[in-house]
Amino acid sequence: MLSKPDSALVIVGHGSTVNPDSSAPTFDHAETLLARGIFGEVHCAFWKEEPSFRQVLHMVGRDDIYVVPNFISEGYFTKTVIPRELELDGALTRRGGRVIKYCEPVGNDARMTELLLRRAAEIAPGVDPAQTSLFIVGHGTNLNDNSAAAAKREVERIAALGLYAEVRSAYMEEEPLISKWDEYSTQPNVVVVPFFISDGLHSYEDIPVLLGIASASPGAASAGGREVFQHNPYHLRGRTLFYASAIGTEPLFADVILEQVAAFDAVHAA
Repeated sequence: MLSKPDSALVIVGHGSTVNPDSSAPTFDHAETLLARGIFGEVHCAFWKEEPSFRQVLHMVGRDDIYVVPNFISEGYFTKTVIPRELELDGALTRRGGRVIKYCEPVGNDARMTELLLRRAAEIAPGVDPAQTSLFIVGHGTNLNDNSAAAAKREVERIAALGLYAEVRSAYMEEEPLISKWDEYSTQPNVVVVPFFISDGLHSYEDIPVLLGIASASPGAASAGGREVFQHNPYHLRGRTLFYASAIGTEPLFADVILEQVAAFDAVHAA
């Protein structure tokens, strides 16, 4: 059990200027960890919301600071934007009497596979995995190759367990397209889990439209698109489809954040 009363934890996320739910999981996980009393301080910071990356270190009173990116994969933000905005020298930065410890993003944690399986089972209770096609859905553009790679990695890990009849990755903007889910699956049951940190435009509106379980409705996300998760299962294209909310909303992500801190300490032990 970690106990770091003399340390601060900073959880950094992307945030959004148009989707209030984008930062919600990060704040939720921070609140959970603060209540556990593991760290002396717990703060959040965002690229697109307040407090910003550049503000957050001024809010921290401790001199020993862990920074954990609440991102699905390594990429431009974790390797370039966050280090630049926080003025980090690498994994370990010593500045002005402070030590800033930059951890790996949550998506790199080995428990991600467990959380995806947990979410898939919760959304389709009592459904036989041996008669189910499981889809892990990412964004999938040339600008976000690492996200697609992370989804493929998790598909390989889950498939190797032999629990589901089929395990596939699919994407919104590149092949294999999630809009063709019925072409890629052969089983009577289909479970779809968005591989995103938070719910919002993609999970509330874009993916449901691509799946065929909702019609295009501009503004659905801002109006509160959680309703789409409340109508499982969906019966269409000759299948029974179950649609989950984004994996980053899983409460156990708080434990994954702690594991990234522990992993940092294991690698950078004094």
